[in-house]
Amino acid sequence: MKRFLATIVLLLTASSAHAEIGIISPADAQQLIDSADASKRPVVLDTRGGYKDYFRGHIPTAHHINFDTLRGTDRGVPVQYLPDDLTKALLVRAGIDRRRTHLIYATGDKLPNDEILSSSMVAYVLEKFGVEDIRIVDGGLPAWTQAKLPVTQEYFGNPPGSLPDKGNPKIAIAVDELLARKGQPGVILVDARPHNEYLGDDDVWLRKGHIPGAISFHWARLMERDNTHQFRPFKQVQAELEAAGLKADKEIFVYCGTSREGSLLRFYLKHVAKYPNVRLYEGSWKEYASLKQHPAELTENKAK
Repeated sequence: MKRFLATIVLLLTASSAHAEIGIISPADAQQLIDSADASKRPVVLDTRGGYKDYFRGHIPTAHHINFDTLRGTDRGVPVQYLPDDLTKALLVRAGIDRRRTHLIYATGDKLPNDEILSSSMVAYVLEKFGVEDIRIVDGGLPAWTQAKLPVTQEYFGNPPGSLPDKGNPKIAIAVDELLARKGQPGVILVDARPHNEYLGDDDVWLRKGHIPGAISFHWARLMERDNTHQFRPFKQVQAELEAAGLKADKEIFVYCGTSREGSLLRFYLKHVAKYPNVRLYEGSWKEYASLKQHPAELTENKAK
């Protein structure tokens, strides 16, 4: 009986060991796409906002899902996440499947192009709706083509997907909880936007500055300079993160302008650095700036 139970535990462990959220090299991604076993082939998602970029060339079997179809104006605030029922319908239509691996990528390897944020945003939405097997292709389409891997112009559409029965909504944090929790011992609030926007030196936002108490850590510091889709190894950035106060023993709330930059910082902290407690304020500055009963701050904060 003990041997039987041990075998069951081993099988369950083995079956769940492959399911993870993280990054994958282009070579390893191609191996999955080319698998002789069709059941092991991944769902490939091209998340670029420009549909003509998809037409010009994409990874074989990639289904185009424009990241911004998952957002819209709500009560006057632009680019808010859609209601759950609409999001679920869009994900099912894109072929998101609880039983399969999902490969996500985009392109545009130099700033100010920030298409990598479309990949991390879609990865965040999938995770929130319960998907447990998600990989961002490290280096995106630039690294894929540099490795001389095949690109196609042929369309590819996934069959309708099947979402998990249970989602993971607690990876998000709403503004009321964020305001109640920020400043508590062990809690760090971090703004992932460029530093000038954090300080209010911009022509973008309804109000200038940042949420009081927030520290600044620009998402691009986590990416390679010559390819903003290539994640820097954690050992290279650990000292920078910890110097900013972003440590594994903290509870970290991340936000940015519209949640894309924050989604990348959260993805890195949670799934590359393996920090246990990282949540995203989805409304981000676009929402907070409209809530004029709450103050904005222009001065720099440093983690204590």
